[in-house]
Amino acid sequence: MRHGFIRTAAVTPKIQVADTKGNGAETIRLAREAAENGAKIIVFPELGITGYTCSDLFLQELLLKSAREELFHIARETADLDALIFVGLPWEKDGKLYNVAAALCGGHLLGLVPKLHLPNYGEFYELRHFTPGNQEVEDVWVPEEGEDGDYINFGTKLLFTCEELPGLSVAAEICEDVWVPNPPSIGHALAGATVIVNCSASDETTGKNLYRESLIGGQSARLVCGYIYANAGEGESSQDLVFGGHNIIAENGTILAESERFTSETIYAELDIARLVGERRRMTTFRTDNSRSYVEVGFHLKKEDTELSRYVDPAPFVPGSDSDRQRRCEEIFAIQYMGLKKRLEHTHCKTAVVGISGGLDSTLALLVTVKAFDSLGLDRSGILGVTMPCFGTTDRTYRNACDMVEKLGATLKEVDIREAVTIHFRDIGHDPDVHDVTYENSQARERTEVLMNLANQAGGMVIGTGDMSELALGWATYNGDHMSMYGVNAGVPKTLVRHLVRYYADTCGDEKLSGVLLDVLDTPVSPELLPPKDGEIAQKTEDLVGPYELHDFYLYYILRFGFEPAKIYRLAQKAFADVYDKETMLKWLKVFYRRYFAQQFKRSCLPDGPKVGSVAVSPRGDLRMPSDACSALWLAQLETLE
Repeated sequence: MRHGFIRTAAVTPKIQVADTKGNGAETIRLAREAAENGAKIIVFPELGITGYTCSDLFLQELLLKSAREELFHIARETADLDALIFVGLPWEKDGKLYNVAAALCGGHLLGLVPKLHLPNYGEFYELRHFTPGNQEVEDVWVPEEGEDGDYINFGTKLLFTCEELPGLSVAAEICEDVWVPNPPSIGHALAGATVIVNCSASDETTGKNLYRESLIGGQSARLVCGYIYANAGEGESSQDLVFGGHNIIAENGTILAESERFTSETIYAELDIARLVGERRRMTTFRTDNSRSYVEVGFHLKKEDTELSRYVDPAPFVPGSDSDRQRRCEEIFAIQYMGLKKRLEHTHCKTAVVGISGGLDSTLALLVTVKAFDSLGLDRSGILGVTMPCFGTTDRTYRNACDMVEKLGATLKEVDIREAVTIHFRDIGHDPDVHDVTYENSQARERTEVLMNLANQAGGMVIGTGDMSELALGWATYNGDHMSMYGVNAGVPKTLVRHLVRYYADTCGDEKLSGVLLDVLDTPVSPELLPPKDGEIAQKTEDLVGPYELHDFYLYYILRFGFEPAKIYRLAQKAFADVYDKETMLKWLKVFYRRYFAQQFKRSCLPDGPKVGSVAVSPRGDLRMPSDACSALWLAQLETLE
């Protein structure tokens, strides 16, 4: 349970209709198997002890009595399991029959949650046998054969809270309850439940599985919760229906695990309770309601590390499939160029000035500017692509910069800044043979001065090229490439910049332009502020600040979820196990935190620019952070990691 992870299971046993003892034995066997596989919350289908399709057999006293006895047998036989278990059965109370989910832990019956919404349409006729449950919780005397019995909580407003994992609060609903306009799970979540379990018996019809996926995924998203859906399967009567055992485990809109239909299968997934709690904390519109009349029932689990089997995406900013990636790139381009279009319209600018280095970021900025001009019906010749060779410029990047501007129909202007920078060195008394930060930043600031003055001269605006990853690391020269009149890339992480440029290369329809863009993609990322070695780039950014794929991973979990360094490091080990060793990952995580805190002053005065994804670093939007915040707390934890 370290870092808030807890392993869960949705189980579909193969049953026999009305065979309570056989079904109980299978439930016990599969509960033990799930617990042995590390599951701490185990969910079985609706009416699983008897079978959902008993029909009028539910009116037989012997079946009801046997189902109750089998529930206590299951409780006794699973007493040694370190898990919270939910099983379904019919339960008689006050002369009425209820469809309930029973919560078991440590050999004890913790509570009974009745089904609220009983379908009586189409193939369903539950009102023939069952009574809708109570929302309010009442104490029900439950005698056990040969024992005195005890009072048990009965009602839908039950929260099962774990003493050892803060934030883990579990509530239940049953099948149809989640299909109605106002599901009980809404109230459960607003009362504090972070995990919803659903004991279900949803039959299969053509296309129903797709709706079920959408329903469960969507409910977990709107409630910012984990959702465990266990469905009835093989063994239910096929007199008129077939049940496919379609199990789903979802977390905040993402389906973590899903079973094959028409099999009796157990699925597993780790829910990140800390992530859910943090997300609710961040969302000020998610308001829990403590006035709701819920009853909390505590349960205990051993404190153990949860082994992670869930997939951790090494590129959280980049969609995994080609089709999703193409759609995302198209969407991001639209956000970028529509933002710039509005700014050009508002300022009545007919000229845009872009510094072109032959690198990825300036390439993307130029492509976005082209799309903005096209959408406004402006001539591309109004785009001034400026190349400013200096001490570190290589032939490759210079040639790509010039070719790109010309092939896009923009206006190319070359301003060689070597002499100007040399004069500046003389004026401030700097030795040009000393290749320090002054040597590098003088070039970056000279380039920005050229761009700004050209924009003034042409009545245009300077389009910023820096991306979000550079801004997070502070890898920008203050009042140099850090500054512009509109930063189109400010919300785009470096790992996504590559895919945007590749997308344009693949879809532009110009073979020669595509060739230039592909060569830009193959060029090492570099500010080119140090002289080349044998004509090749001597200064490679990722050698200095670390791999951008690692930094973007760290950035995502720091900004999006506020995870502590130890948890991010653990996730990185899962995501990059075959790419980097632990020492390398930890080294660059330390670099990230140091730079992230130390360089906030650069982000505090960023130019305007559009947000394109779930996180951003704008001081006017997502990241309002003091420029002089102390990093000691985070760095101290990093020093404890191995």
